[in-house]
Amino acid sequence: MGTTYDVIVIGGGHSGCEAALAAARMGVRTLMLNLYLDNTALMPCNPSIGGPAKGHLVREGSALGGEQARAADASTMLIRWLNTSKGPAVRALRAQCDLHDYRDHYVKVLEATPNLDVHQDTVTDLVIEGGRIRGVRTLYGLAYDATTVVITAGTYLRSLVHVGFTSFPSGPMGQNRSTELSKSMEEAGIVLERIRTDTTPRLHADTIDYASLVEQKSDSEPLCFDLWGEGRVYEGYSCTLTRSTPQTHAVIRANLERSPLYKGKMEGLGPRYCPSIEDKVIRFPEKESHPIFLEPVSRRNREVYVQNFSTSLPYDVQVEMVHTLPGCEQAHLTRAGYAIEYDYVPPTQLLPTLETKSVKGLYCAGQINGTSGYEEAGAQGLMGGINAALAVRGEEPLVLRRDEAYIGVLIDDLVTKGTNEPYRMLTSRCEHRLLLRHDNADRRLAPVGRRLGLIDDERWNALLKRWDRRDREAERLRCVKLTASDALNDRLREAGTAPLAESVTAADLLRRPEVSYELIASFSPPEMPLDGEDIRCVETEIKYAGYIGRQQRAAAQLSRMDHAKIPDDFDYASVPGLLAESRQKLERVRPLTLGQAGRISGVTPTDIQLLSIVLETRRRREAARGDASGRSGATSPDGR
Repeated sequence: MGTTYDVIVIGGGHSGCEAALAAARMGVRTLMLNLYLDNTALMPCNPSIGGPAKGHLVREGSALGGEQARAADASTMLIRWLNTSKGPAVRALRAQCDLHDYRDHYVKVLEATPNLDVHQDTVTDLVIEGGRIRGVRTLYGLAYDATTVVITAGTYLRSLVHVGFTSFPSGPMGQNRSTELSKSMEEAGIVLERIRTDTTPRLHADTIDYASLVEQKSDSEPLCFDLWGEGRVYEGYSCTLTRSTPQTHAVIRANLERSPLYKGKMEGLGPRYCPSIEDKVIRFPEKESHPIFLEPVSRRNREVYVQNFSTSLPYDVQVEMVHTLPGCEQAHLTRAGYAIEYDYVPPTQLLPTLETKSVKGLYCAGQINGTSGYEEAGAQGLMGGINAALAVRGEEPLVLRRDEAYIGVLIDDLVTKGTNEPYRMLTSRCEHRLLLRHDNADRRLAPVGRRLGLIDDERWNALLKRWDRRDREAERLRCVKLTASDALNDRLREAGTAPLAESVTAADLLRRPEVSYELIASFSPPEMPLDGEDIRCVETEIKYAGYIGRQQRAAAQLSRMDHAKIPDDFDYASVPGLLAESRQKLERVRPLTLGQAGRISGVTPTDIQLLSIVLETRRRREAARGDASGRSGATSPDGR
């Protein structure tokens, strides 16, 4: 039994859902195999989407035609702008989502998508012939043939949960785990290592004293992630801020002997940028407290997630710790926090397309590549599904550059530098972040989504109208003159900037840091009012035009290195003077371009210069041989 598909996706988490939807929407026959359909798009940690850099990934996914932004909008309980005081490059949305509504959205879309079959089964074996994937076999004894396979197994491969010294085989939140697939991957020559992530205890909302805590409500502005979504103002739900106390830290220190982390009971490294509370207490002994957020998980129950309080300490210690938090003195734990270890694929074994180097047609995406977060998983799944479908169609793969998208930065970091701890996307990882803003994701990536067939006519036409509206307003501001007047100068003084002595264009005045678009529009209103998203985009493009131009020139200069190809069979031992460490790392990663080689940790600028000289010499020799061959084969005009 079984049948033939173009693309098989193993796993139904955030990455698997995006991969399956992308491939099916691109017109290839797709199968998603999930070991338990009820965990489709599961949110086993905090059910939130977005935040700095992560929100950028979600917005970029929307621009490419992905589904995560719509799932977030369909399940939002509250939503806020973050980093509003730090400038447009790092401004991002973050939504607290209902984990049930989020899952339900994906399930409905998956079940209604043409070219896509969804089935509950566990993949046990990869079928590989001649170094190429041919299909999979499952626990139910079924065999499926496929041209390409995308593994999005998340945190389920040989996963082991730790609560204190109690350890047991399990996926997240008590789900089944997968064991046989790891063995099959290793037999195929794929190296697997162990990594770890943590989660927090959950509390019953009715046992928390909210009166003593600081409330954070949803923004009053209508907001949404999806480029084509309708922004909403949300009421009725909020997050609250409490803090750990010296008593909390004392409880932790008194019980470190019972911590599997500090007694060496776990193999894998945990997340550096989201450490457990016990890790924070030890690493930052000078701090008397750490911020803790109490966040709702669903409209359907009274459970609360304790953000920034992940732990693997024993259950009784967790209860004692929680009761030291202000507002939580009587709180009831509905679930214990835990650490989970699992197999992952060190991502330097992947090409920038997310295809494995050892098996043609086999792709890996999501947390299996060593990342943390739903957003990083969704972005990789989208790219894995796109490239699997493109391979089926016999078309060139899609690789986004670092100056094109945060998604490009994410994947380039993974396949070039690798990771031995859960990788988290940060704005600081992006050297071109002023070019990769939340507000211009559509301009950067929607044309790509359109070309791939992931954006239909209706959505594309809506974008064209939006871009035209913004362009006309930006041009109007560059042309219209504002003359000095008492009213305008009074407003400028109120804003904290110098009054006008002579006429200036609206754009020149808007470039002043203290001047907002709203101030300009009150004296020179547009023909048609702009919405908040339009205003932010126009304002940013004008205010930061000089900085944007400089980053564009720098990006163009760096991209030239990414156009300098390195042959697949290049012998790094042939480069005289190359450091031994650099040679080993270059052999391991096998970079595709000189630019990628330069981003490998430990490869020095001198090494890149030496490599560049050898590549250029090789190119000239090959060109000279081609010229000589052409001359030797030439004939005279009369055929002699």
